[in-house]
Amino acid sequence: MIGIRAIGSFIPPGQIDNYARMQEFETDASFIRDKLGFESLSRKSKEDETSDLCVRAFEDLQSCTDFSSNSIECIVVCTQNPDGAGLPHTSAIVQHKLRLNEGVAAFDVSLGCSGYVYCLSILKSFMVMNGLKNGLLFTADPYSKVLNHLDRNTELLFGDAATCTWISAQPKYSILKSKFATDGSGWDAIVVDKTTSLLSMKGKDVFMFSMKKVPDQIRQCIMDNSLTNEQINLFVFHQGSKYIVDNLITRLDLSAEKVPFNAQKTGNTVSSSIPLVLKGNISKGYKFILLSGFGVGLSWATTVLKKTIDTI
Repeated sequence: MIGIRAIGSFIPPGQIDNYARMQEFETDASFIRDKLGFESLSRKSKEDETSDLCVRAFEDLQSCTDFSSNSIECIVVCTQNPDGAGLPHTSAIVQHKLRLNEGVAAFDVSLGCSGYVYCLSILKSFMVMNGLKNGLLFTADPYSKVLNHLDRNTELLFGDAATCTWISAQPKYSILKSKFATDGSGWDAIVVDKTTSLLSMKGKDVFMFSMKKVPDQIRQCIMDNSLTNEQINLFVFHQGSKYIVDNLITRLDLSAEKVPFNAQKTGNTVSSSIPLVLKGNISKGYKFILLSGFGVGLSWATTVLKKTIDTI
């Protein structure tokens, strides 16, 4: 059985106060608090690369677990903002910086907000197919590399962070059936402009997509796993904004107590948003946890985790 054993994370100490920028971006406190939900945004230092964020998330994982680096057999880095110009793959740089042995498989996956859910299945399948027992899934998408700092639609939303998930043959949570979908006709809803190399986003389009497509997939994933809403103990949605999360709660008729929003001090950290929430909850004894990521692509993916054992 391959699944999640533990999660490490790194949130850069640099913070940008969104309330301090209300006048600059012609907004007010209620919009920041109730719609965005992001009171401040985490920012990496200019010197740090994507791989450096991954290394710090790995160090956090090491500090709270007992695994040996020598036991790692494969690593995956989920990012759309890699080191340098993206060549070589960031996972190779991470392998070098962590001084892992040459027998480690390493590759990148270019996915954004749905990336964590996708990569759980990718890495699980890769490990099962090749008889591997220990792997690492990194998420790191520092959008600060591509933000237009004058653009209200993006500058107030995105923060930097990284996570490192230990995928193990002795998991705390197994990965059940997943659902995946893509609508490439909406590719330009979140895009880096090829002329300016800066991010632009059609916020209304992203919101409407999230409301029209994501709830149906969540319902179908629950059915595919022969479960009901009531049996799911925790719903971990991509932290795109508080407004999106709140509206998913309404559309799915969920109890708000089951749906955490914890991105107030980080912002939207793209592929890292789900594992950041999950990290603080996998030790709480929930039997079933649903994960759903959605955004850039347009891409959306949902899965269910099931608790496997009480203690490790």
